[in-house]
Amino acid sequence: MNIEEFRAELETRLLIEKQYLTQEASSIEDSQERLELLGKFNEKYRTLIQRLANESGIDLNAMYEGENSSDNSGTHLSYEQVILGKTMSVYDKLSDELYEEITNE
Repeated sequence: MNIEEFRAELETRLLIEKQYLTQEASSIEDSQERLELLGKFNEKYRTLIQRLANESGIDLNAMYEGENSSDNSGTHLSYEQVILGKTMSVYDKLSDELYEEITNE
C-alpha cells in the first residue's frame, strides 16, 4: 500500500470513528465530558495508524524511501513521520468538524 492509499484508508476509518463519537456526544450532557471526546479521537487516530501499518506490513520505524530515494538531501524520515505528515491535514479537518458538532449540540 502506498502512502496515498494509506491516507485514503485512514480518512475513511477516521470518518467512521468521528461519526461514532458524534453519536456518543449526543448522549452526554456535560460539556467537559463532550470535549474529552476530542482526546479520544486523537487516540483513535494514532491507533488506526498503527493498525493500518500492521495490516499493510509497514514498519513505522523503518526509513522511508520515496520516489526520490536517490536524493541526497540528508533528510531521513521514518514511515511514521511521513505518514503523520501526509495525514495530519485529514486529522485536523475531521477533528475540527467533530469539535463543531460536539459543541453545537
